[in-house]
Amino acid sequence: MTVVSRYTIALHSLTFIALMTKERDEFVISDRIAISVNTSPVFIRRILRMLAKANLVIVQQGGKGAGWKLAKDPEEITLLDVYEAIVEKPLFELHHSPPNPNCQIGKSIQPALNHIYSNTESTMKQQLRRTTVSDLLDETISK
Repeated sequence: MTVVSRYTIALHSLTFIALMTKERDEFVISDRIAISVNTSPVFIRRILRMLAKANLVIVQQGGKGAGWKLAKDPEEITLLDVYEAIVEKPLFELHHSPPNPNCQIGKSIQPALNHIYSNTESTMKQQLRRTTVSDLLDETISK
């Protein structure tokens, strides 16, 4: 599964948890989240573990009341927080092997792309920083 898809599933999961816990302080089991996402609970738990490492969710293991909940208010979790928890590599990568240094394009393409990629990713992150899980929930339930 692509990074972008994992990110989308993480946002879906957090938004679902925010909705389910809006009126009550309880943990949401991964099976319920998986039904909403239409994927396996095992995959959801893998995503949620990444979010737990970033202190965005907490888990309660075993028995009655087991599951996941947000570690912070949904107004405090930005989409950038989620992006940084899920995405392990830069959005754009350069060549896997160096281009030909004797070629006019090959010797200069990477610095040119680095500049463009850096600006693009910075702009995207600024936008993600402005939106919270609460904003996403509001937008989702208003549709």
